[in-house]
Amino acid sequence: MAHFLNDDLEYVVDDYYDVADFEEDPFGDDLPHKNDAIDSDFEDEFDLSKPKTDTSAMEARNGKDIQGIPWERLSFTRDKYRETRLKQYKNYESLTRSPEELEMPCLEVEKGTNFYDFHFNTRLVKSTIVHFQLRNLLWATSKHDVYLMQNYSVMHWSSLLRRGNEVLNVAKPIVPTMKSPGSLAQSLSRVQISTMAVKEGLMVAGGFQGELICKNLNHPGVAFCTKLTTDENAITNTVDVYHNPSGSLRVMSANNDAQVRVFDAGNFACLNRFSFDWSVNNTSVSPDGKLVAVLGDNADCLIADAQSGKVTGSLKGHLDYSFASAWHPEGRILATGNQDTTCRLWDIRNLSESVAVLKGRMGAIRAVKFTNDGRFLAMAEPADFVHIIDAQSGYVKGQEIDIFGEIAGISFSPDTEALFVGVADRTYGSLLEFNRRHFNQYLETMF
Repeated sequence: MAHFLNDDLEYVVDDYYDVADFEEDPFGDDLPHKNDAIDSDFEDEFDLSKPKTDTSAMEARNGKDIQGIPWERLSFTRDKYRETRLKQYKNYESLTRSPEELEMPCLEVEKGTNFYDFHFNTRLVKSTIVHFQLRNLLWATSKHDVYLMQNYSVMHWSSLLRRGNEVLNVAKPIVPTMKSPGSLAQSLSRVQISTMAVKEGLMVAGGFQGELICKNLNHPGVAFCTKLTTDENAITNTVDVYHNPSGSLRVMSANNDAQVRVFDAGNFACLNRFSFDWSVNNTSVSPDGKLVAVLGDNADCLIADAQSGKVTGSLKGHLDYSFASAWHPEGRILATGNQDTTCRLWDIRNLSESVAVLKGRMGAIRAVKFTNDGRFLAMAEPADFVHIIDAQSGYVKGQEIDIFGEIAGISFSPDTEALFVGVADRTYGSLLEFNRRHFNQYLETMF
């Protein structure tokens, strides 16, 4: 992955591509041009400390923009702004390809069905990102509990109480509470969180300088933290929490130093490390804990044995680097998200070619997630679009969520009832909540 220094938590997307500002002023009024790519293109006079910045489903039905953008006060319409964004957005590429090469056969997805309806948007907590290619910074542990990064704070949002609180401040010195002989634990300070995962009561975060932080949500303090590598290019690109085949809880990290490390989630001893030929941007372990998908600075993705790290298969078809993957809960289908603007679906029983290719609207696919029941696949672009695809239809029916702003992360709740989307923007940074629509709900009321 591309590497750069980011000492002040400055958003640096504009160093690579222009996603927010117009090249010209087609509407007559100058929009603000900022060095900060997450800056908003819209002015807003709202006091962000007050709940009036929130938007409810009822307000949205009555015509209010779900993000609270006051289109009626602007000199251009939402449709006109969307049209211009689509024309001027520049997707970041690591490997240069001709437009003809990028025009690959993709599934025709029928849009128009709402599988998840807008429920609530709050700007009392707002997502932030520190690396433009890493967007796993939001996790839901229930339909009422969401964890997200907000500058140097890991925040918890309760959608039931509609209140946020700080779980961990990583700007301050972090001293691990669990120490054992031979432990790699060490104190850290002012960590810039680049990726995170929250599962099984454990919050695991990776840092911009190769840090790893593990916190038990039911206990004060941080159980374990360390710096995984001293390499200059050391970003922790992804972390995962999973069960191995015997049921033991494990933590896996993948770094720019081309290594994947496996830790025991009980005592945080490093159990294994696997080396690859390129920076590893993403890993995901299969539901049975036996296989791991390894994606990185290579057009091909790998399938390896999760216990030994031995490569057992190679996935060929993507045209650029990959940064996201997810397993269908049945363990047969793997989804991979790539900078070539596609998500490919692979059948683990036959890796010779992908079984389907899904295309985004304008940018790379930087996050992919399945619902726990396997019914839906969500894939998020770097900005503006989240796609919900119905797996039951053969991935040919979908819903497109159309918003404005960088997407810091997406997460379904474990019970599949909610989908949360983190938006990173100076003014309109927020947390969006969508609730699953039940089409047979009227039948349930008859019994």
